[in-house]
Amino acid sequence: MELYNTLTELLADVKGREREIRFIDGEHDECVVTFAELWDRALALLGALQARGMQPGDELIVFSKSNESFVVAFWAAVLGGIVPVPVAVGISDEHRLKLFRILSQLERGTLFTELGLVERLREFSEQRGMHDVTNILDTKTALISDAKEVDSGVVHDSKPEDTVFIQYSSGSTSDPKGVVLTHRNLCTNIRAIVEGAQWTADDQALSWMPLTHDMGLIGYHLSVLAVGMNHAVMDTNLFVRRPLLWMSKASDLHATQLCSPNFGYKHFLKLFERKGLPDADLSSVKLILNGAEPISWDLCEEFLAALAPHGLSRSAMLPVYGLAEATVGVSFSEPGKEFDRITVDRHSLQIGAAYDAVASDHPDAVSFVKVGKAIRDVAIRICNDEDQLVGDAHIGNIQLHGDSVTEEIYADPAATAELFTADGWLRTGDCGMFVDGDLVITGRLKDIIIVNGQNYYPHDIEEIVADLDGLDLNKVVVAGATPKGSQTEELIAFILFRQDLEKFVPMITAVRDAIGEHAGLEVDQVIPVPRIPKTTSGKVQRAKLLQAYFDGEFDSALSELRPSETVEAVTDVDPLIAELELICREFSKDRVIGPDDNLFEVGVSSLTLTEIVLAVDEKHPGKLDISDLFDYPTLREIAAFMRREG
Repeated sequence: MELYNTLTELLADVKGREREIRFIDGEHDECVVTFAELWDRALALLGALQARGMQPGDELIVFSKSNESFVVAFWAAVLGGIVPVPVAVGISDEHRLKLFRILSQLERGTLFTELGLVERLREFSEQRGMHDVTNILDTKTALISDAKEVDSGVVHDSKPEDTVFIQYSSGSTSDPKGVVLTHRNLCTNIRAIVEGAQWTADDQALSWMPLTHDMGLIGYHLSVLAVGMNHAVMDTNLFVRRPLLWMSKASDLHATQLCSPNFGYKHFLKLFERKGLPDADLSSVKLILNGAEPISWDLCEEFLAALAPHGLSRSAMLPVYGLAEATVGVSFSEPGKEFDRITVDRHSLQIGAAYDAVASDHPDAVSFVKVGKAIRDVAIRICNDEDQLVGDAHIGNIQLHGDSVTEEIYADPAATAELFTADGWLRTGDCGMFVDGDLVITGRLKDIIIVNGQNYYPHDIEEIVADLDGLDLNKVVVAGATPKGSQTEELIAFILFRQDLEKFVPMITAVRDAIGEHAGLEVDQVIPVPRIPKTTSGKVQRAKLLQAYFDGEFDSALSELRPSETVEAVTDVDPLIAELELICREFSKDRVIGPDDNLFEVGVSSLTLTEIVLAVDEKHPGKLDISDLFDYPTLREIAAFMRREG
């Protein structure tokens, strides 16, 4: 594939090809935009933005629930030399606060969004007394509905070194860090992705990944567009609500290229195991790129085995590695080759040391999937803590160099300086090693928690918990890790507590409720600890707490704190409410949800709520949709609503 100089040049080249983007918003709700129509619509919107006075170098926050509107706005900005800033639309307080922080951080930012979204943002900011934010919303908002028909915009003559867009890390952060990407970064990585995955113009892609996520936007829109491939973008919320539709659409479209992070396979399998997909034919699927979060070998095996009867090849699973600071792609496994792993003693994972291989049934065994070799124009090295190279099969810090690596964090010289070594290599914050020429990711040096493919900073979550009565930041540690036997990462809250265990039970509920309400995350374990280990300089040692958790030091306390069967017994005499309670129990782990509990305040995630609604729909088809929960948030109200619906 040729190397484009700019994204503008890329779109100008492919607009003449008879290819299309299919936006899937429901089983029977789709629209198609050809590459030529995308060019024309982007130019028309650019004209409206320029009529507002927007100029090259201005920033446009693209904040939309519509993938179609997002794509048109993204390209309108790119063609005009305006810098698009994708931001995800979420329902939690932290999502809104993150948007406000980004708006305040940008030098010449304008918010491009829908009327309903900006009204909710304004209401939220007024309730919080955030008058400066309200003023920003009033003066720096461009509504999608207000984009009038005007003359087509004037295309800006962008240069390879110009900033093309700013990529803010997913999840919440009290201090959002925007990765600045140039046209050269993007075009270099796009070519490498296309060649690494061996894509052709005759392939068909399908993705449900958010376009605000680097894998969704760069991997499964920009890169597939560049190769001239028909591609379909499924609304992420649609996948969450109806995960089986992912493979149903793949079958209908004869898709050859799919993608999903770890949690997507687990979410799909939960419903697939109960309902199946009797008519799906997945024999066309060549590759499913698996990245964006730690990869579970067992989950990959389970997914491939489940879909083998539908024609899905084992060689379709393609583990990859990447990060926003390197645009997106860093290493790919070899297409057409079955994925592989190593199994090691988890106590041997020390920086600078060689790993100890063990059998899979060893009590301290942990498996890591190989994520292949560096793609084109990216160099990978493994170093110790002094930035010196370590040998093969030795664990170290993963560092990168190449034209797809960012040069700066937006308006943050200190964060930029911290990102690079003295000789100019990017510190990824990930740990790993080379084994037989393949990269293996063994963990993270930086304190980032990955939940459902999204990055979260522990300190942000700790601040939420620290606001509870009797707590402060010195008594709370939040961490994420994948314990033995688990297929996905757990979110764990360690609380300094030295009283009797029975007095800790209300704290468990309070911590889960606070994190669920303010961050939209579900806490897997809330653990009382007698001390919080710290370095001599006072830095919390999360790794030591996690190691103690893995070693079973807290098992006795957790067992004693686990709700008993008598506490969990369903007592409501209404049979429908009792049935709903039992369904909730299946998905809410050890969280007891009573008839009058508000489902948005009980510390379960939006993904869990969706699973509950899916299970209700299985037993009572067509009676309940996820959107109904906003009007009827308790089981008692849901039961009354379902009866009224007939």
